[in-house]
Amino acid sequence: MISYEPFYKTMLAKGITEYQLIYKQGISAATLHRMKHGGAITTKTLDTLCFVLDCNVEDILCYQKES
Repeated sequence: MISYEPFYKTMLAKGITEYQLIYKQGISAATLHRMKHGGAITTKTLDTLCFVLDCNVEDILCYQKES
C-alpha cells in the first residue's frame, strides 16, 4: 500500500501548508483530499510536489506492506 505519511512530515519540516499548496502553487484540493485518504495521484502531480517542496519522491510517499 502506498502511504503519503512522508508528505505531511516534509510539509511540516518545510513550513508549507495545504493552503499554500492550493492557492499559491495550484495543487488541487481534490488531489490533497485523495492523498489524505490514500488515493492515487499521477506521476505529474508527484513531479509537481517534488518541485514545489524541493524534495525527492521518498519525501512524498512510501510503500508499506499490508499485514
